Amino acid sequence: MCNEGNNPRLLWRSLDSILRRGKACGLPTAPVAHSADDFQHFFQDKVNVVRAATADHSQATGSQPPLVAGSSLPSMTMWREVSCDEVRRIVLAAPPKSCSLDPIPTNLLRDCIDAILPYLTAMVNASLCQGCLPVSQKKAVVTPLLKKPSLDVHDLKNYRPVSNLSFVSKLVERVAVKQLVDYLEANELMPKLQSAYRKHHSTETAVLRVLSDILTAVDKQQVTLLALLDLSAAFDCVDHDILLSRLQSTFGLGGVTLGWIRSFLTDRSQRVLFNGSLSIEIMLLFGVPQGSVLGPLLFLLYAAGIFDVIESFGLSGHSYADDTQLYVSVPASESQAAAAKLAACVKALDEWMGSNRLKLNADKTQLIWIGTRQQLAKLTVTELQLTNSVVLFTDMAMDLGVVLDGQLSMSRQVAAVCRSCFFQIRQLKSVKSSLTREALHSLIQSFVHCRLDYCNSALAGVSKVYLQKLQSVQNTAARMVSGVRRCEHITPVLEDLHWLPISQRVVFKTALLVWKCVRGVAPVYLRDLCIPAAFVEGRQRLRSAATGALLVPRAQTATGQRSFAVNGPTVWNSLPPALRSPDLSQNTFKRALKTHLFSSVQRH
Repeated sequence: MCNEGNNPRLLWRSLDSILRRGKACGLPTAPVAHSADDFQHFFQDKVNVVRAATADHSQATGSQPPLVAGSSLPSMTMWREVSCDEVRRIVLAAPPKSCSLDPIPTNLLRDCIDAILPYLTAMVNASLCQGCLPVSQKKAVVTPLLKKPSLDVHDLKNYRPVSNLSFVSKLVERVAVKQLVDYLEANELMPKLQSAYRKHHSTETAVLRVLSDILTAVDKQQVTLLALLDLSAAFDCVDHDILLSRLQSTFGLGGVTLGWIRSFLTDRSQRVLFNGSLSIEIMLLFGVPQGSVLGPLLFLLYAAGIFDVIESFGLSGHSYADDTQLYVSVPASESQAAAAKLAACVKALDEWMGSNRLKLNADKTQLIWIGTRQQLAKLTVTELQLTNSVVLFTDMAMDLGVVLDGQLSMSRQVAAVCRSCFFQIRQLKSVKSSLTREALHSLIQSFVHCRLDYCNSALAGVSKVYLQKLQSVQNTAARMVSGVRRCEHITPVLEDLHWLPISQRVVFKTALLVWKCVRGVAPVYLRDLCIPAAFVEGRQRLRSAATGALLVPRAQTATGQRSFAVNGPTVWNSLPPALRSPDLSQNTFKRALKTHLFSSVQRH
């Protein structure tokens, strides 16, 4: 692999081959008895089971749920014609993935883009203007993918169907999505608390907002009941008639725009590709393709009504695609009433989802109480009846890849990250002799630092003991790249590699998120927590307002200071005024911030 350090694709392929990971492992992904047709029938039967289970809900509430149209609802009835330059930018920015349905490889199409650009542009505009996506572009080849690497590869239920679509069909979708998102955001129609498939939104911003609310409640001596809801085959069970009605009455889509979306949804077909064989072809009567560009956005709009249900019960909620976090904070003395309110909300959500032909898996819902040790000791509720299932409370829960414990010490999360990182380091150590330093450095960044940095903004203010455990992981990785022995000091090595220590990486991530809030590109639910002092009445003439400082809410405890609502503005205000200048671009800010943090490490 020494000759492949400058070619990431060859480097990953060779590494997988040597370590026998992924497709290169040569092991069957399922027993020989399972065929492509088996997967096809399983995915189809799963949808049919959900449809059958929700049929009574649909009949009880009518053919579709009641929809309330806004009195002054904006409208979008036509697509805007796109230019050759716009299509060119979209083609070159899209991932260079190819599908078996493509007449030529995507790389070849990109190489000769200037020659075929007028034809591509004409095809895109003709499809949108005529409100029709050709049937040839609505065929999908489905690849069964494991939901998690640790799951049993022999069990069909552990796979999700991911649709591979032609490049041209996704090109038209990208053009449509760009215009649709511009319309929705301009008219503030996107669900505020939905973080999936949206620019500047991520699992980290979603987790950070939820944890900020919970830490603020802990600071007030309250406990929080957090429920993590699970849906069954949500994308595949979307009802087309309900979706189209909702797009028209709730989001103002009509005319050619709605007609094209109707064409996109109908007359779709799919075949499953497994072990080199294709299954029979079936027509899709429900759902949105998970591998498409437009499908996820349509699902977000389809499921936006859950936030109205949650708000009607006075609870808080946040979603990332079909993963919904539902929580309520109360004094410990009111825990039973809070549990009853949450159970009632889950029941209402179950009815809402049933009427929308979605299925809530109450028995897979995770429930956890979060608070201080003293407040948790006062609780007596240990289980909760959710629809037809009794769900026990746990002392830990997995929320969007982050392991939460009852006191939010983050000890379980740190242990999980350390375990995963050391596994990756051991794997890389076995091939170290075949790698150049540059290739090894690249692999460490990809397999170790990405894990150390994932949702690390949630580690602000945690015990130094836990940060030191993560630091030991980084130190081990640094010694591996540099070849420095354990008896030698690690600080000069980190400086030579230009790696910020773990504690400073947390500060870096927090400061970057606040920069995005101040510049107005972060999610609204985070921007609401970063209020410039200049916007506060009576503080406009203060020096802090002139230097771009933010308002820092008061926190009574160290736990409360960990919330992003407090820690974010605190970190921002600690930066030099030059770093808070509105004239800095994001890249310039990141470079200057990293230099500043390195300087602060050297001073200490």
